[in-house]
Amino acid sequence: MLEQTTEIVILKDGPIMVKGNLSIKLADGKLESSKEVYLCRCGQSVNKPYCDGAHRKCGFKD
Repeated sequence: MLEQTTEIVILKDGPIMVKGNLSIKLADGKLESSKEVYLCRCGQSVNKPYCDGAHRKCGFKD
């Protein structure tokens, strides 16, 4: 059996990219499964925890 790996990359001036066999528990307790997500770092996304591109509009720099 092939072992699943998870990759986490902090994108310059942007979100955190996470790839793998993912399970994300949201604030309301709901679980979402995905193979790739982009998580907000700027705090301005209206779709938290996911990035919606707001970092470009607010001029986020890391």
